[in-house]
Amino acid sequence: MHAGNSRNSVGLLIALRTEGGAPTRATLLVEQLQWCTLGLSRKVEVGGRETERFAAYPPVVQLPRNTSNVTHTLVAAFPTRLAGDVQSALAVMPKTSSAPMMPFEVEVQGETVAIPSRVYNEEPDAGFERALSGTQQMILHCLYSRHHDGRVRQRHLDQLTAAGEPWVVPFVVQLAGEYVLEIIESIGRGLPGLAEPDSPQRRLYGEFIARNPAFFARTERRVVSYWSCYYRWKYGAFGMYPGCVLLEAFRAAAVEQVGTRWPRHTPPPGGH
Repeated sequence: MHAGNSRNSVGLLIALRTEGGAPTRATLLVEQLQWCTLGLSRKVEVGGRETERFAAYPPVVQLPRNTSNVTHTLVAAFPTRLAGDVQSALAVMPKTSSAPMMPFEVEVQGETVAIPSRVYNEEPDAGFERALSGTQQMILHCLYSRHHDGRVRQRHLDQLTAAGEPWVVPFVVQLAGEYVLEIIESIGRGLPGLAEPDSPQRRLYGEFIARNPAFFARTERRVVSYWSCYYRWKYGAFGMYPGCVLLEAFRAAAVEQVGTRWPRHTPPPGGH
C-alpha cells in the first residue's frame, strides 16, 4: 500500500466497522496495515497495559524514473570513493521501469550515504557478475539485499555477513529490522563475531551503531513491531524472539565501542 492510497484505506476502515461502532477483526487488520504503512506510532493496550507501538516503515515514496536520477541515487548508497565501482556494478543490472524506493540516510566513517529502501531490478546473469571485481560484486550484493523479493534479499545477504567493509554494515543492520524471520536468523548465524568481545566483527558493527543511534533506535522499534504483529504467537516473550537476540548482540557491540550504557527502545529481554 502506497502512502497515496491512505485515503482509500481510511474509507475501507470505516466501511468495515459494525453498525454499533465496534471494530471487526478485519477492521483491526486494515487499521494495523495503514498504521504501519504511514509511519505512525500510537498508544495501544497490550495485556492490560498501555504501550506505544511504532510503525515498521516510514511512508513509501518512489523516486523519479529518470535514468540519470536512478543512477545517482544508487551511487549515493556508497562512499564517494566507490563511485566508479558502483557504476561498473550498475552496468550489469537489468533495467527496470520501477524506480528505487525513497532512501534512508546513515553515516559510514564520517560520510553520509543514502540507501534505497527497495530496488526492483532483476538479478543479472551469473556470467556478468563473475566479470566484476570483488568490490564490485560486493556492491551488487548490497544493492540486491534491498530487493523487493525476500528470497533475493536472503541470497545476497549470505555474501554480506562475512564482509569486513564498513559500507556493507548498514545493509545488514537494515535487514535485521525487517519482517522475514529466516533473514534475521541468517544474520545471527553469519555474525558469530558479535558474541566475541573485542573481535573485528564486533568493533565493525559497534562503530556503525555508535555513529547512527537514531537509525539503530528505529531498527529496534521495527523489530518489536514485527514481533508483535507476526511472531508473538510463536515467541510469547520478546526475549525468545531471534530478532531480540540479534539486537542484544548489536547493543553489546555498541556498548563496547562507546564504553557506556546504550539506550534501549525495546522491552528488556526477559520482558513480554
